[in-house]
Amino acid sequence: MSLAADLNAQMRLPVIGAPMFILSNPELVIAQCRAGIVGSFPALNARPKSALADWLARITETLAAERSADPQRRVAPFAVNQIVHQSNDRLEHDLAACADYRVPLLITSLRAPEEAVAAAHEYGGKVFHDVISVRHAEKAIEAGVDGLIAVCAGAGGHAGTLSPFALVSEIRRFWDGPLAVSGAITRGEHVLAAQAMGADFAYMGTRFIASHEAGAAQAYKTMVTASSAKDVVYSSLFTGVHGNYLRGSIENAGFDADNLPSADKASMSFGSEREKKKAWKDIWGAGQGVGNIDQVAPVADIVDRLLGEYDSARARLSL
Repeated sequence: MSLAADLNAQMRLPVIGAPMFILSNPELVIAQCRAGIVGSFPALNARPKSALADWLARITETLAAERSADPQRRVAPFAVNQIVHQSNDRLEHDLAACADYRVPLLITSLRAPEEAVAAAHEYGGKVFHDVISVRHAEKAIEAGVDGLIAVCAGAGGHAGTLSPFALVSEIRRFWDGPLAVSGAITRGEHVLAAQAMGADFAYMGTRFIASHEAGAAQAYKTMVTASSAKDVVYSSLFTGVHGNYLRGSIENAGFDADNLPSADKASMSFGSEREKKKAWKDIWGAGQGVGNIDQVAPVADIVDRLLGEYDSARARLSL
């Protein structure tokens, strides 16, 4: 059985919950896995770094108990996001913690993840890597990853600029392994569309910001439900890398959302006023699919709704 088929056999819906900085926590991950989709969180969310082992123990033990209590229930595996970059001085520690708890999936970001691949494969884990271009995909494959995640235009946070139709089809010319795609995916029919274009999984983050379990401020969740695509601003100002953010949070932080200067990593001044408004804490990320989110709800209800929309779309197309 292929890796994609094996994962889908453990899931109710072919969705991977994207790891969201600050927002993804054990409560969200456990709720997503219980609901039958892959839950994930960035290792850096566990602070101090010693807390990562506590998070991993809680998640693995809770999910194991769920599976033991009802072996027929589809309790999905979970993933941990690792930032593979020289600025991440926790990487060695966090990879070791993931190895100790045999984390099923690692989601790697930024540089080609050779060390993460080696660490995961040693205990039988799998690695999916975020890519925004064909060249990034080629480098990830050379590093030995097991799956790719095409981060496309319209996704929340550090989104790419390519249409998912373009990037997925180009990747599929040379990669037949597991492939997830992100970019304004907030409804069940979008999940089916992702499969139709050649992906195995939809990669969804924004849809779960407005969940009871997500670690977002209530004002953030409310803003998500009140926003639409026109309220999403693409800017490099806040981190030096282009990302999608909610206009309301930008304006609340004192910026003119229609006249934001550009920035890059090399020019970021960490003592500047803009850096005091920490990105992700005060400037809130969201994808262009926010217009389809109308209420704050438990993860279980969100996944049930997505599944209903997915099945209805399949029925309309007589699949």
